[in-house]
Amino acid sequence: MDKFTSLTGVAAPLPIINVDTDMIIPKQYLKTIKRTGLGTALFAEMRYNEDGSEKEDFILNQPAYRKAQIVIAGDNFGCGSSREHAPWALLDYGIRCVISTSFADIFYNNCFKNGILPVVVTPEQLELLLDDASRGSNATLTVDLETQTISGPDGGTIHFDIDPARKQVLLEGLDDIAMTLKKATAIAGFEGKMAENRPWV
Repeated sequence: MDKFTSLTGVAAPLPIINVDTDMIIPKQYLKTIKRTGLGTALFAEMRYNEDGSEKEDFILNQPAYRKAQIVIAGDNFGCGSSREHAPWALLDYGIRCVISTSFADIFYNNCFKNGILPVVVTPEQLELLLDDASRGSNATLTVDLETQTISGPDGGTIHFDIDPARKQVLLEGLDDIAMTLKKATAIAGFEGKMAENRPWV
């Protein structure tokens, strides 16, 4: 998993509440278990017309936001079913950070397992960030995980809170297996004692 330390990029404003996982990646794209190739299906029903052509008014189809790496979203982002394909699609498109006032728990957890930083801000802070993002490619945001800050184009800075353990996971680029392997020595010691004390197990 790629490390997340600091990210400077264009932020796409998506001021929609209750963006569920079916909106992020519609059900017809869930047949694969590969984490790649889903970026083209991200927000498919909002991005494309029935004939496959792009909807010009959708934010990610606008020239200024085609390479957005950050999404500024409305409340309760990632609600609905618990499909891990949702963060897979975001990541494959190039989104490394989603900022909202709240996230659905399972989606929030899945983000950390896939190298995406979900940031929770206040409604007032979200409005400021949406204003920054509305300026398009001329205004980028910098999200610094180490200092837990978001810096806007005018020099304003917002501080955000994050669980220290989750923060470390992203800073080191650790998935669940890599986290377990950090304790390989302790695990081996435990297994050795078990084999010695309970050889019948």
